[in-house]
Amino acid sequence: MFSLVMVVALAVILAVQLSPRSDSTELSIRNPAPNGAKAAAEILGRHGVTVEQSESFEETLASVAAARRKGSGSTVLLYDQRGFLEGERLRQLLSAADRLVVVSPRLATLTGLGGTVRQAGVVPEAATTLEPGCAVADAEAAGTVSADQGFLYTGGSTCYGATGNGRGLYAAAENGKLVVLGSTAIIGNRLLDENGNAALTLRTLGSQSHLVWYLPGVADLGFTASPKTLDDLAPDWVAVLGPWLTFVALLAVFWRGRRLGPLVFEPLPVIVKAAETAEGRARLYHDAHAVDRAADNLRAGTLVRLAGSLRLGAGVESADVSAAAARHLGRDPADMYRNLHRRPQTEAELVSWAQELSGLEKEVTST
Repeated sequence: MFSLVMVVALAVILAVQLSPRSDSTELSIRNPAPNGAKAAAEILGRHGVTVEQSESFEETLASVAAARRKGSGSTVLLYDQRGFLEGERLRQLLSAADRLVVVSPRLATLTGLGGTVRQAGVVPEAATTLEPGCAVADAEAAGTVSADQGFLYTGGSTCYGATGNGRGLYAAAENGKLVVLGSTAIIGNRLLDENGNAALTLRTLGSQSHLVWYLPGVADLGFTASPKTLDDLAPDWVAVLGPWLTFVALLAVFWRGRRLGPLVFEPLPVIVKAAETAEGRARLYHDAHAVDRAADNLRAGTLVRLAGSLRLGAGVESADVSAAAARHLGRDPADMYRNLHRRPQTEAELVSWAQELSGLEKEVTST
């Protein structure tokens, strides 16, 4: 009994492994979901059309060439949802296939094909179905189709127009070799059994006995070569010059380092004269063009010294210092206050004002 259960389980596992795998890719012939196209592939297969799904450009061309060697024509369905194919590959595909059916192409895809078909808007939301309205045999035989979220095109023979102004959901160019279909809903599982969707799908894709269902992937992007590095751009002699320049630089560092001599140790604390400190700070203010900061320091020092000379005590306000200096010298207090609180704008004005402050201090101390 146990052996029988193991045999049955093994048979089920093999059947599952060998059965065709389904996927969730939009418009894939292995996708049974509403956005897939498994139903369309099975209908085409029952009518004698060999359907092969391809996910690379090289595989598609190889499949078309193999069918041609067997004496069979090929139709290629192209659904490049993200625009992976470049113009050169699109034109190669159009040249190799007996018929190329492009579903909902991007603007770049239509431009790359180099044909006369161009985008011309979208189907109005109010339109649920569209009539052929053209003399193309496939569209006339199929009749009404669904207009669910479709795109309109101009150029070539257009069918299923929404407004009757030369725009249509279906456009055929290059004597029928290029067909542009502006809606995936016509081919998809969800609406395939409605209106004439299945008939249009069968007649458009089943004109040849071999159909390549091509859904481009990331591998078809056609990456360009990586940009050249500095090593690639540098001439050959850099390999010799680089180490030599490094050696010379090290010699220069050693030479300059030896010229500095040994360090000199000086006992602390180091006594720095006040004049040197003042001169160093003045140079810093001069280099930074800090006129305002220098003026504030000069004013503060003058007020402190004036307050000491006039015996006003610590913590006195600047207004009191200017008033006391004006009384001491017999001058107008307002003029004295303006002179002490002047704000020079240039270095020349700062020097002139500093000289005036120095003269004021001398007058106060000598009077």
